Amino acid sequence: MKIQLLQTDITQLQVDAIINAANTSLLGGGGVDGAIHRAAGLELLEECRALNGCETGKAKITKGYRLPAKHVIHTVGPVWYGGKNNEENLLRDCYVNSLQLAEEHRLKSVAFPNISTGVYRFPKERAAEIALEAVKSFSAGFVEEVTFVCFDKDNFNIYKSLIDG
Repeated sequence: MKIQLLQTDITQLQVDAIINAANTSLLGGGGVDGAIHRAAGLELLEECRALNGCETGKAKITKGYRLPAKHVIHTVGPVWYGGKNNEENLLRDCYVNSLQLAEEHRLKSVAFPNISTGVYRFPKERAAEIALEAVKSFSAGFVEEVTFVCFDKDNFNIYKSLIDG
């Protein structure tokens, strides 16, 4: 599996699926969640309403609608409460469950944002370590390319230093 790193707007990527760092309602919000909903259009909101939300660490898939991506995989990252509420395992589950859905739908390329590192306050470096570890240890069959998309320079530099090792 090829791993890439970009600093860009995830809503502009032409991949089989972009991953949305969603909230449990799946009905849009701030940050990347709001950006994806705005770019995809109201059809995404309508499809998400029918999904009846999503639990933390789990993932659900929808069409991409007006996005260049064919699909959106919505996953709910954990809110950081100091690391004492299973946050690390729940974050790892976000990546693994998203990749599993991509496999089930025979998707070849997926793009992840920085899950839980914004308003959910997950420490950025630890989140990046978990993300890379989860993706590298996933035994993919169909998924050929994973792109980590950083909106800000801070996250980009963290991922770059971890990837370059």
